[in-house]
Amino acid sequence: MMKIELLNKNKIIDVDSNESLYSILKREFGDNYISYLGAKVDNKVQALDYAKLNENDKVMFFDITDRDGRRIYIRTLSLIYIKACKDVFNDIDVEIKHSLNKGLYTELENKNLITKNQLDNIKKRMKEIIEAKKPINSICISVKEAQEIFRKQSMEDKVELLNYRKEEYINIYELDGYYDTFYGHIAPNTEVIDKFDLRLFYPGIILNFPTVESNFELPEHIEHKKLFNVFKEAEEWGEIMNVGYVGALNKKIENGTIDDMIRINEALHEKKIAYIADAIASDKNIKIVLIAGPSSSGKTTFAQRLSIQLRVNGKKTYAISLDDYFVDRHLTPRDENGDLNFETINALDLELFNEHLISLMSCEEVNIPVFNFVKGMREYTREPVTLTEDHVIIIEGIHGLNDELTKQIPQMNKFKIYISALTQLNIDNHNRISTSDLRLIRRIVRDNTHRGNNALKTLQLWTNVVRGAEKYIFPFQENADAIFNSALVYELCVLKKYVEPVLMEIERGSEYYAERQRLLRFLSYFKTIENEDAIPNTSIVREFIGGSCFE
Repeated sequence: MMKIELLNKNKIIDVDSNESLYSILKREFGDNYISYLGAKVDNKVQALDYAKLNENDKVMFFDITDRDGRRIYIRTLSLIYIKACKDVFNDIDVEIKHSLNKGLYTELENKNLITKNQLDNIKKRMKEIIEAKKPINSICISVKEAQEIFRKQSMEDKVELLNYRKEEYINIYELDGYYDTFYGHIAPNTEVIDKFDLRLFYPGIILNFPTVESNFELPEHIEHKKLFNVFKEAEEWGEIMNVGYVGALNKKIENGTIDDMIRINEALHEKKIAYIADAIASDKNIKIVLIAGPSSSGKTTFAQRLSIQLRVNGKKTYAISLDDYFVDRHLTPRDENGDLNFETINALDLELFNEHLISLMSCEEVNIPVFNFVKGMREYTREPVTLTEDHVIIIEGIHGLNDELTKQIPQMNKFKIYISALTQLNIDNHNRISTSDLRLIRRIVRDNTHRGNNALKTLQLWTNVVRGAEKYIFPFQENADAIFNSALVYELCVLKKYVEPVLMEIERGSEYYAERQRLLRFLSYFKTIENEDAIPNTSIVREFIGGSCFE
C-alpha cells in the first residue's frame, strides 16, 4: 500500500501499488465514476487504465469540461463511430477528415451518398455499442506486430506512418475485435459516451458531440458550406502534391523530393491569391478589402501578397490598421470580469472609422490617427492622406467580416476575405490534425523568434485567443466573399525544429506540462525539413520562422 493525494477531494488516500486509476475512480466516486474520462498524475495526462502510481503522486481526475477530457471523449466517440460503420457496412473504411459544422466531417469509403435509413442504422449500432458497456482495451505491442494487424485490416496509411516511428513499441486499441490507433488516450469503456448525433452532409456525415460553446450539450446545426468548399479545395491540392497523410509527407522528405512539393504548394498559394486579386480588380465598385481570421493565420503576409497582386492588376493599395481606431482607454468597455475588453467591436470608434473610410473613398484629405498604447489615446502625428479612384483600401483585423464594423459603407463597395490555416493533411485516416493546433504551433514559434516570449507565455494567453475567435470571428466566416487557406502541407516539418526546444523549457511542475507533452508527441510523427532553401521569402511560413521579405 502507498499514499497518493486525490486533488478532486483534497485528501490523502491509500492505494495498492499496482492499482489502476480506473479502480481508484470507481471506489472513490461511486456511481459518478462514469463522468470522468482521464486523470492528470503530477500534471501528466494518463489514461484511466494507468497502473504505475508512485508514493505521494498528486492525482486529478477530469471530465468533459477539461480540454483533455474533451479530446478523450471525441477520440472514444470516433472509435465507436468507426466500429459501427464497419458493422453496418461490412468492414467499410471511414475517413475522419476535419472539423466542420461544430462537429467532425467524415466520409465512408466509396460511398457517394448515404441515405437517411443508413444513417439511422449507424446511429442505432453506435447506441448498442455504448449501452453494452463494451471494454476498450489498450494493448502495448511492437511496431512490427501493429503493422501486421493494420495490414490485415487494409490500413496502409497507418502501416506507412509506423515506418517512421522511433519507438519500438506502440499502444493500440481494441474494441470488440477491431484494432485502431488514436494519437492520444481513449476511455476504457464505451459507456462514457452519453451524447452524440449524426447528420447527413453530402457526400459525408457530420459526427456531433458536446461542445464548450453549447454548455456541453449538442450544438445547434449550423452549416458552413463555404468553409467545406475550401476543405475540398485543400483535398484537391493534397492530391496534386500526392500527400494526404503524414506518412506520405515523411516519405517525400526521406527520398529527397520534398523541395519540388514545396514549390508546388507555394505556387498553389500564389495562384489562389492572384485569383482573389483578379476578382477584386474586375469589379470597379470595390473600394475596401476587409481581411479577418484567427490568430496566426498569416494575415500579415497574405495582405502584403494580395497588395502586390492588386498592383499587378493596375490598382493602388493603402493599408489601414484597426488598432489606430481604438477609443481612448477610459472609454474602453469591460468584460464580465471587469477587465478592459479590447476584443469587442465596441472598443473601436466606429463612427470615426466609417467617416474616414467614406472620405477616403471620395478622394478627400483625411488625417488618420495613430493610437498611442502607452498613453491609451489617439494622436494625430501622420501627414494627411488623399487617395485616388484607383486605390483599394486594405483593412486587416478581427472584426473585418462583421458588417457592424463598416455599417455606413454600401455592400457593393466591400470585399470580405476570411483567412485561416485549414490543413489538408491528416496523421492518418482516423486522426485529423487540428487547425487550432497548427495555429498554436505557429504562434509559439513566432512569439519566440519575433517577440522574445517563451512557450509558457503563449500557452497562458492561448485560451483567451481561442475564446475571442469563437466569439468575434468564426460566427461571421460564412459572410466572406473569398476564403483563403493559409496552411502549407509541409510546414509542420519546418516548424518542428523551432518549436520543440521552446516546448522543452516547460517544466514538470507547470500546469501546462500536459499540453507540452501532447504537442511534443504530436510533432514526433513528423520528419524534420532541415534545409529551408526551397522556401521562398514570400512564404507565409516565413512570417513565423523568419526570413520574410515583408518583415
